[in-house]
Amino acid sequence: MAIPSHVLETEFPDLADSIRHLVQDSIQYKNDHDNYHKLDKAIRGLEERGVATDDHHFRELKTKRARLKDQLYTQAKNYRSH
Repeated sequence: MAIPSHVLETEFPDLADSIRHLVQDSIQYKNDHDNYHKLDKAIRGLEERGVATDDHHFRELKTKRARLKDQLYTQAKNYRSH
């Protein structure tokens, strides 16, 4: 069973243009964006292999992804308002 990815532009379609601009304009945002997608891919791989949700490493990865997603969302939302 394929696990859906959490692509930021799909998760926040109203911010897709801001996200694309930030990826182009900000090295830090691009690095964080790339790290977010690497984390998402790793998490989906673990989910597809049936890793238990109480696995400590798995929970840490999901927490890190959520924090990074919140950070990227906030930056994109603030960028859009300029």
